[in-house]
Amino acid sequence: MSALAHRRFLKMHGAGNAIVVLDLRGSAAMVQPEDARAIAKDPGSTFDQLMVLHDPVSAGTDAFLRIYNTDGSESGACGNGTRCVAYAMFDDPAMARPAEGGRLLLETAAGLLGVRRVSERAFTVDMGRPKLAWDEIPLSEPFPDTRRIELQIGPIEDPILHSPGVVNMGNPHAVYFVEDDPASYDLARIGPMLENHPLFPERANISIAQVTGREAITLRVWERGAGLTLACGTAACAAVVAASRLRMIGRQANVTLPGGALFVEWRADDHVLMTGPVALVAEGTLAPELFSGAR
Repeated sequence: MSALAHRRFLKMHGAGNAIVVLDLRGSAAMVQPEDARAIAKDPGSTFDQLMVLHDPVSAGTDAFLRIYNTDGSESGACGNGTRCVAYAMFDDPAMARPAEGGRLLLETAAGLLGVRRVSERAFTVDMGRPKLAWDEIPLSEPFPDTRRIELQIGPIEDPILHSPGVVNMGNPHAVYFVEDDPASYDLARIGPMLENHPLFPERANISIAQVTGREAITLRVWERGAGLTLACGTAACAAVVAASRLRMIGRQANVTLPGGALFVEWRADDHVLMTGPVALVAEGTLAPELFSGAR
């Protein structure tokens, strides 16, 4: 029987981003890509991101997070999921661990994420510094200026989308800025083509953004490995950084996504802070039959 069978999980969302939190601390169990895909396919545990807690690796951290997309691939960071993990570690009877001052320090494959509680159901996540060089994002060919790169969809003389800004916020992101409503673009069709474009050797999250004010952005996101989502925290951060680099906004903005709103600030110390809500939807246990054909 799979070591994941009968494991308890929380189903949550952060600004609409569907999250499942699974606690494997104190266990040698690991989630394999096929396990993640099986969990995602079950209606009771479907997710955009699966956040798996493991025992801390680095001194001074509270847990190590592995983050899985619906296709079983791993993600370096997930801001909305990290807020959900923080809620679980503070408030869930089975997952809670003592923490000082309403703060946590969590580690992922992409680095450290500091989390601070700001209200009962809202948290601020320090997403770290954006990576802006072409080989850090990474891109398959050099672009000395990543504020806008040459990548378009549609006819050369009249492209549908063109010249995105690219940023790595734990994951690679390409942000297309448009003047009209992002919902008017067929992102379900465009997203997969761009996610898997040869320019992105690690694939990319694709966003369409409309700057609606000096501190306001409307955003839709196609997530690498997950598809269309109601929200994406790292994309919201990438959009603010990309817009700020183009002087379309200052260094902070309210980002409105289909599932809710996030506040993002790119501080003077180069760290990007994201604040937003969490909601507990349900709890459940992973059925053994989910994994009978996973391996």
